[in-house]
Amino acid sequence: MSAVAEGALVSVVAGDPADPGVRQRAGAWLTRVFEPGDQALVRWVGDTGPVAAVRSLLAGTAPARFVTQAAARGEDRSLADLLTAARLGARLVVPGDDEWPTRALHCLAVAADRQARGTDRTVALVPPLGLWVRGRPRLDELVDRSVAVVGSRASTAYGNHVAGELAAGLWSRGWTTVSGAATGIDAAAHRGAVAAGGATVAVLACGVDRAYPAGHAALLERVLDDGLVVSEWPPGSAPLGHRFLVRNRLIAALSRGTVVVEAAARSGSLATANRARELGRPVMGVPGPVTSALSVGVHQLLRGDEPARLVSSAAEVLEEVGRIGADLAAAPARSPSPRDELTDVARRVLDACPVRIGVPPERLAAVAGCAELDVLRVLPVLELHGLVERVAGGWRVTRDRG
Repeated sequence: MSAVAEGALVSVVAGDPADPGVRQRAGAWLTRVFEPGDQALVRWVGDTGPVAAVRSLLAGTAPARFVTQAAARGEDRSLADLLTAARLGARLVVPGDDEWPTRALHCLAVAADRQARGTDRTVALVPPLGLWVRGRPRLDELVDRSVAVVGSRASTAYGNHVAGELAAGLWSRGWTTVSGAATGIDAAAHRGAVAAGGATVAVLACGVDRAYPAGHAALLERVLDDGLVVSEWPPGSAPLGHRFLVRNRLIAALSRGTVVVEAAARSGSLATANRARELGRPVMGVPGPVTSALSVGVHQLLRGDEPARLVSSAAEVLEEVGRIGADLAAAPARSPSPRDELTDVARRVLDACPVRIGVPPERLAAVAGCAELDVLRVLPVLELHGLVERVAGGWRVTRDRG
């Protein structure tokens, strides 16, 4: 870090740690010099406070490992990152801000205390040090009622249709869709939400100024009409492979539950489902054809030791994540049948009626196992409903009902 840059940053973080500007500058510096997911770092920053942590790092009095890591990233770019974000219509949200999604991310703070120390960064359940947010809505409000919809990048037409319908259905009920803006199911979920005129949240593994894949630039612009693009990495950051794995926990944490639409046996979306389960969030799966390799992972979730909940509609998703006793899915509609209102005797007599020839009441009574008088009582009712007809020789099932 150059002396000028270091001096400028030192002068900023020398201010009141409660000052939003000071906290934001410290957060910008931390998100630039450290990769997310480091258990020891997050714990140390949490205990020390972000502003005090930056002061300690600049003074060289922080733990040696952290000082070395910070020095490896070079000169201070925190102010440049904040200015770049502002030009994009983006902002940095840090703990303590009104917009910080405290309720959503509380599960990460709880999980971080339970998880074994030394857990690999790609699966560590730790809170973010800050979130770069692009878009107009408030982050905390948009994710308060949200569901993650994730799945395979190599999705099928079936999977894309289901993901889009789920996202549209969720928005029609006042719920936001969270996903990772990847090819396949993620993109289909975002498109379903925006096509329904709704908001969706795209959580990236790169800077909020970048589209990955590049072909999704137009999609992200549509997301920004009413939704948000979110990342732990500052503007300009590249979509490195390990960052997608680290990002999974954030998708799971920002939503009330995770739905996997399509997933092969080793799909990355299963990692998101696992993070959701570890955070105590509902995990759901949409079944697919048993012949499809892209449904193997979902079916494994549905059959696991802690099986995911099978869902097929937005209403069934909300039954899992919504208010207890209030957001219940309606029973599947079925066509009414005259049989529905029949008594037990009437059903038995109807079942005893032959299809081709007519038989007398005494024969029906013998087959149905009831008195002939009972048969004579119910036959007019069955005839009135068009279920039986009288022909030569007795009674039979109405031909057009056969």
